Amino acid sequence: MENEQDLVVFEDDNGNEITMEVLDYLFYEGQEYALLAELGDGSCEACDTKACEGCDSRREAFVMKVVPVGDDMEEFVPVEEELAEKLIDIIENSDFDEEDVDFDEE
Repeated sequence: MENEQDLVVFEDDNGNEITMEVLDYLFYEGQEYALLAELGDGSCEACDTKACEGCDSRREAFVMKVVPVGDDMEEFVPVEEELAEKLIDIIENSDFDEEDVDFDEE
């Protein structure tokens, strides 16, 4: 059975859609946060090949606050830089072992 991806679509300031994958959720001081990374197509921009295993190309990751909206919906809200750094430190120093991720404080 294949793993189902948890995908979220955001819109940037220019109206472009950005699809991100929710890699993990964590709770900190009673609040839920999500670790997200931009969804790639499996290709490696660094060496211009598909599914490269030999280079160090990594996706940027973002930590966002999860805010419930209604019964079945949630909204992802950017967190302040200081909190983002703290959450990233927690994730990096835990057993979290998601490959191909660079953490970004947004």
